[in-house]
Amino acid sequence: MKGYIAIVDYGVGNLKSVSNALTYLGEEARITRDPQVLEGARSVILPGVGAFPHAADKLFASGLDRAVLEQGEKKPVLGICVGMQLLLERGEELRPCPGLGAVQGRVARIPTSEKLPQIGWNSLTFPRPSPLFRGIPEGAWVYFVHSFSAQDTPPEQIIACIDYGCSVVAAVERGNFFGCQFHPEKSGETGLAILGNFAALSR
Repeated sequence: MKGYIAIVDYGVGNLKSVSNALTYLGEEARITRDPQVLEGARSVILPGVGAFPHAADKLFASGLDRAVLEQGEKKPVLGICVGMQLLLERGEELRPCPGLGAVQGRVARIPTSEKLPQIGWNSLTFPRPSPLFRGIPEGAWVYFVHSFSAQDTPPEQIIACIDYGCSVVAAVERGNFFGCQFHPEKSGETGLAILGNFAALSR
């Protein structure tokens, strides 16, 4: 029995569409607020939508921040959109506030002359290989909705970028922690392949 993937329900996030995408891939997904369910999972997904401070407040108030960090010591954890941003050390949207610190860097407004928020598709480039993008071709298109991005993240923790009037971090990896600024669950066949790669990390 291959076990289940836990989706962290901390009061924000695109829970159902992530769960549906995993189910489509033949994976068992459990949406949960229970640290014991996270403990029993083979891997964990931290979703998120909205502003960083609101999501951070909800995550820390739930007490699941500690559980997510503990699980990342022993199994793969994937942050999606604001869930990826929460993996970083701090956010600067609306007001400064701490993140989980699992990945180095801060979350700040994208320094671009292009229209923000960026809503729509953009093509990935891969500055270094990662199992998250195994089989994904350079230039693959994925779907974004964001005005803020990871900044000051060390190059060795950046696994995908996009061009949006400047280079923007699209995905990160540090140890067992992975993060996608884009929404793989809304990115068609490419997004499903990325989620499939994540699921395969813990099989």
